[in-house]
Amino acid sequence: MSQRLNAFQTAPEAYKAMLVLQEYVNQTQLEHSLQELVKIRASQINRCAYCLHMHIADARKAGESEARLNLLSAWEESELFTPRERAALRWTEELTHVADRSPSDAAFAELREHFSEKDCVDLSVAIGMINLWNRLNCGFRTRHPNDRRREPAAA
Repeated sequence: MSQRLNAFQTAPEAYKAMLVLQEYVNQTQLEHSLQELVKIRASQINRCAYCLHMHIADARKAGESEARLNLLSAWEESELFTPRERAALRWTEELTHVADRSPSDAAFAELREHFSEKDCVDLSVAIGMINLWNRLNCGFRTRHPNDRRREPAAA
């Protein structure tokens, strides 16, 4: 698979607008570690190699454990995630799969147990942003920095 185009060079105004909204998300009261977990989980669901590469590296730099990163795709089966993180991860899955089903009342009730109304909105915007990044990077096949094409072994 080769990159289709560089969306951010092709439409720099769109990229700049996305960065403004991303900066809003970055400045919210949501913990950085929680934001990285949300970005990684949505990127796993969307199969976005570029965003996975970036946000797993960012999470590691911020001190996230390998055990939690390795078990994030099975967070419901792990005791390594706090109730607040679990509520955010469930909401991430609900909003990322919104085309398949409406977000459930149970997931929203769980979210409200751990987040203020403002934090619910900020988290939802953060989830929307990573989904937008994923869609652009997946759609145009943005290559992650360590993507090396393997050459056939010499005979």
